[in-house]
Amino acid sequence: MIVNDGFLTVFKKIDRYSGTGSLKAWIRRIVFNALSDHFRKENKYLKFIILEEKDKIKTDTALDNIYYDELISLVDSLQDTTKNVFIKYAIEGYSHREIGVLMDMSEGNSKWHLHKARQKLKEMISHKNKEQNHAS
Repeated sequence: MIVNDGFLTVFKKIDRYSGTGSLKAWIRRIVFNALSDHFRKENKYLKFIILEEKDKIKTDTALDNIYYDELISLVDSLQDTTKNVFIKYAIEGYSHREIGVLMDMSEGNSKWHLHKARQKLKEMISHKNKEQNHAS
């Protein structure tokens, strides 16, 4: 039902699509907004929604042990450009091409910052897990 509402919004607002950026990303943002609006109405304590495509889900025990605030803190600790690219790509659903336009950088540079962010986050999560295991 929520996804249907999102696609209904897409069809109602299709005339507002300017043609800049990918249609897929535009639709994804509208459907994501419909989903997040629904959960905000249903749960006033919900702070963060992460959507992953089914074929991209990987189980990682390190991620199972980390809390929302800690994860946000880790993302916030990244260098500004790297953090902004990560947020735009992983959370907001922008493509590297769109990020390049928005942040005045090449598509390749956007990919590099995303790789750097993922690498740094993995290191920090691994380090936190080691600290937790030693404390137990």
